[in-house]
This record gives sequence, C-alpha cells and structure tokens, in this order.
Amino acid sequence: MWELSFKFVYFSLKIIETHIALHLEKPIRFQEYGMGIFKTIPTKSGIKKAIKKHLILIDDNPATTATFISGGEKIVLLEGNNQQKFNNLKLDLDVVFEDDFLAVIYKPAGIVISGNKFVTIANALTQNLQKSKQLDAVKPQPIHRLDYPTSGVLLVGKTSAAILKLSELFQNKEIQKTYYAISIGKMESSGFIHTPIDNKEAFTAFKIISSVKSERFKYLNLLELFPKTGRKHQLRKHLLSLENPILGDKEYYLEDKILNGKGLYLHAASLEFVHPFTNAYLKIQKEVPNKFTSIFPNFSLKQKN
Repeated sequence: MWELSFKFVYFSLKIIETHIALHLEKPIRFQEYGMGIFKTIPTKSGIKKAIKKHLILIDDNPATTATFISGGEKIVLLEGNNQQKFNNLKLDLDVVFEDDFLAVIYKPAGIVISGNKFVTIANALTQNLQKSKQLDAVKPQPIHRLDYPTSGVLLVGKTSAAILKLSELFQNKEIQKTYYAISIGKMESSGFIHTPIDNKEAFTAFKIISSVKSERFKYLNLLELFPKTGRKHQLRKHLLSLENPILGDKEYYLEDKILNGKGLYLHAASLEFVHPFTNAYLKIQKEVPNKFTSIFPNFSLKQKN
C-alpha cells in the first residue's frame, strides 16, 4: 500500500522533460551526468536541488546522489508542487537591459534573490522578462548574488549557454562590478583592502568621491568600490576591518554607530563586460537610490560619466 501511494504522488506530478541516457564506457554518478541534459536545469547546482526535492526519476525511481548512470536509463524531470504558486507571484521588476540571451534587472533592497521564500527575485523573473527565442531557452536564472539589504543591478541568464558563459565570465573575473556605499568615520582618500575572508584571499579597491562632516558619525564618505574577488559580504566585512563600516549595517558595525530605519547604504551600480554572444562591450548601470542623494545631493552617475 505504501509503495502504491508513493508512486501515485510522483506520477500525479507533471512531466516537464524526458531524457534517455547515452551509453557510457563506464558508469558515472547522475549528478555529474545530469548537467546539461535538461533545458530547464542547465547547472550542476540545479540538478542537485532537483534531486533533493525528489523531482527527478530514473527508470521510475527517485534519483539520489548515489545513483549511477550506465546508459539507456529513462530520466524524467517533474514539475514541483509549488511551481504554480510561484506563477501567481506579482512583483514588478525594473528591467535595465534585455536581449534574447541575458538581462540585467534592478534588485531593490529588502528582497532576497532566491531561496524557499515566495517573494524572491528568481520567482519573479519569468513574468518580468521576455521568453528567449533560442533553442536552449530556459527559465531565467540569476548569475550572481546580492545581499538582502543591498540594492543594484543583477545579471540574469535566459538560455542554457548564456548561464554557463556568464558564470564563466564571473569565475574568470571578466565582469567588472562597481558599487557605491556610504561609510562612517575619517578614512584615506583611496586604498586597497586585502584582508582574508573565511581564510580565503579577498581584494577590494576603494576611492572616496565625497565626504561630509556628521555630528553623530564625525564623517560620512561616499565611496566607489571595486571588488576584485566575490566573497560573501566582502565589501561590508572589508570596510569594517578599516573601522569604517557601511552606514546602516546592522551585522558589521561599530558600537554606538548603528543607524536604524534607513537600511544599508550599499548599491551595486554597474556591470561591465563583453557580451558572450554578440561581442558587444556593455556597461549597464543604475542610479544610486534617493537615500544616497539626500546625504550627497550633488552626486549622480550621469554627472560622473
């Protein structure tokens, strides 16, 4: 009886894609074989998540990380129970750039990019972007991270090949990211921070654009930041290491220097890279939020450029 109910649950789900495994010289783990066989899951991490959610069947049995592929197996990808729920999400996103391969959207502060929550950037991409006409079109996927309290431009892949190529550009440091932040306290006009993060090398270049005196914080600095590596919370940790934390940071701060109610003053302003399919040089940017210009009213990216 348990086996019948178990199979009913699985076979009541909608099949999205089917693949017949190629014959191999020697068996390999499915999580290695599975990358690229489904248009809707082009990445290895996506395959792992689908296995964990029991959304992949191999010869009518749920795939596991221990499953090996020899050849000839019928591999089926199922639609998750929560997919329809995500289709009902209404979240309008500002699309800064879009073509048939990729897009850049503006992520507001206070929204997560992905995860188990209903309201995420990833869940809202399909309704905000045009479907690619390429043969390897997939559900749009964010290529990199931005912290929950950080605003700014986010790169998205719309095809399987684009997701892989753009991920390679990030790994090879061929995409230049520019951030703006407001930091607390007096600091050098420019510099290079190389404090390790989680025992890994981490590098950030910074330059002060403008400074103003502050009764509470002594000085507030508008910084231009160029991360050379992509460690978690790198910019926030690096500026704290100088004892010049970012204004509004409630996780990396100095005692008695917390600003409540305004959020984090950190903005991912621009991405610069060569388009992997058209070879066009792209510099895509988004103006800093109004809370920045309330402190530095004369600053704008248009003026700077």
